[in-house]
Amino acid sequence: MKKVLIDTDIILDFFFDRAPFSDDAAKVLSLCESGEIKGFITSVIISNVYYLLRQYATHEKVIEKLSQLITLTEVLTTDKDAILKALNSDFRDFEDALQNYSAELNGQIDLIITRNIKDFKNSTLGVMTPGNYLKTTMASR
Repeated sequence: MKKVLIDTDIILDFFFDRAPFSDDAAKVLSLCESGEIKGFITSVIISNVYYLLRQYATHEKVIEKLSQLITLTEVLTTDKDAILKALNSDFRDFEDALQNYSAELNGQIDLIITRNIKDFKNSTLGVMTPGNYLKTTMASR
C-alpha cells in the first residue's frame, strides 16, 4: 500500500471546494477512506487548515471537519530533527520544508501529493500532483 503525504493545498481544495481541484482532492481522500492508500498529514497542516477554516466557520464546525480528516489519515511527527533540517534546507517555503522533512524522517512515506510540485524540488521523495497520481493509480488497476 502506498503511503503518501497529502499537502495542505489538497486538504484546502477539498474543504473549500476549490474548483477545478476539489474533485481530485476528494478522490485522493476517498482512496484513503477505502484503504487503497495510507494518507498522512502533519500537525502543521492541521494548524494551518484550522486557522483558515475558522475564518469561515465556527470553532465547533471546524473541529468536526478536522476530526473527520483525522479518521482518514495518520499524523506524522514533526520533531526537533525535522525542524533543524527544515531550518537549514534550501526550501524557500518553511512550511513545505517542515512537511517534507517530517515525511522523509518518518522513513515510510513513498510520495508527496501536492499541487505545488516546484516547492518540493529539493525533496528526496517522489512528488506528484493529485491529477497525475490518480492517472497512474487508475492505469495500474
